[in-house]
Amino acid sequence: MTTTIALITGANKGIGLATVRQLGARGWTVLVGARDAARGREAERTLREGGADARFVPLDVTDEESVAAAAKLVETEYGHLDVLVNNAGIVRADGSAMPSETTLATLREVYETNVFGVVAVTNAFLPLLRNAPAARIVNVSSEVGSIAVMTDPQGALFELTSVPYPSSKAALNMVTAMYAKELRDTPIKVNAANPGYCATDLNHNSGFRTPDQGAEVSVHLATLPADGPSGLLWGFQMDAGGGYGVLPW
Repeated sequence: MTTTIALITGANKGIGLATVRQLGARGWTVLVGARDAARGREAERTLREGGADARFVPLDVTDEESVAAAAKLVETEYGHLDVLVNNAGIVRADGSAMPSETTLATLREVYETNVFGVVAVTNAFLPLLRNAPAARIVNVSSEVGSIAVMTDPQGALFELTSVPYPSSKAALNMVTAMYAKELRDTPIKVNAANPGYCATDLNHNSGFRTPDQGAEVSVHLATLPADGPSGLLWGFQMDAGGGYGVLPW
């Protein structure tokens, strides 16, 4: 029986680590993508102690050489990849987070990880995903990337004004839709996950959902059946009472 192989970026902590743990509990081989070697190896050790078949894979999504080396490692060791979860992400803002205070340096820094990194990793691993019977690509996005949600005067997020992170997630949503279009005639499904506002280092642990709850969204999309959807933003819906479902772009 062929082992299911999943690679999760930014997997040494927060939602990424929770995603690895949940997929590992299914008996999958989980590849812990992380740019911090010490934290990556510690995550691997912890996961293995919990019974998961886990392996640390050095991976800095902003470094093309690192991405290429990671893809080569997976190709050599496994020959295919069943699931790619583009989870790595950062948040930055300038001043009081008003659009007029945004610096290009901050914008570029956020986009390097949240957008360009996703494209680089996806392109590097796409040949291996094509080698799998029915691969899944999950891009961890956010409801703040939904233009419809962010511009609804009655919505919970209307007061947010920051440009770098929300616009990067809006761009990621479009990236998701375009890959889904390209791969629509293949067994590969590509979707964006909205984990909701989870307590992680990203927000100084101020979120009201747990990393495990956030990871459930990625796991759901990573395990979609053959007749599952592709090209959607799916997950936690704050304005719909906290349920799960499709969010507007």
